[in-house]
Amino acid sequence: MKKDWVLTQEAFDALLGWLDPNREVAAQRYETIRSRLIKIFACRGCSEAEDLADETINRVTTKLPEMEATFEGEPARYFYGVANKIHLEYLRRKPPPVQPEPKIEYAESELEYRCLDHCVEKLTTEHRELVLSYYQEDKHAKIEHRKLLASSLGIAANALRIRAHRIRASLQGCVKECLQDAAA
Repeated sequence: MKKDWVLTQEAFDALLGWLDPNREVAAQRYETIRSRLIKIFACRGCSEAEDLADETINRVTTKLPEMEATFEGEPARYFYGVANKIHLEYLRRKPPPVQPEPKIEYAESELEYRCLDHCVEKLTTEHRELVLSYYQEDKHAKIEHRKLLASSLGIAANALRIRAHRIRASLQGCVKECLQDAAA
């Protein structure tokens, strides 16, 4: 598409006529399509969502004379198809994000583990077993395991979640304090 192409009133009128013969209905459809395009681009993480939506509309408008007579179906779907192509173009021209190097050195990491072990040992046996059991498993197995754990304790899953959160918060405070003591 030409970068200097501008949407003329004539081209815009033709676009509205394609959307619906009734001008009021066509204008409403246009607004709905544009707002959905903006949402699509924004949800995909595009920083220029409105510009990309306008680019989509401009491209559809330039193709309209070629395809208007033969097009069958809902015009909005055509816009969304063009939007997918524009999103791919956007991704190609956008530089990939630079991943920062991890700043934790081995000695710091080792100290954190020692502090965590120390803090876990300070927990009551009941709390230690609960928190260690709570953070076992992955994905779906984790969900099932937590349901069984709540059931075995005779509490609701939400109550289990709250208990685990409180224990974890106390562990985090303890680890933070331990790290501060080690730094001093």
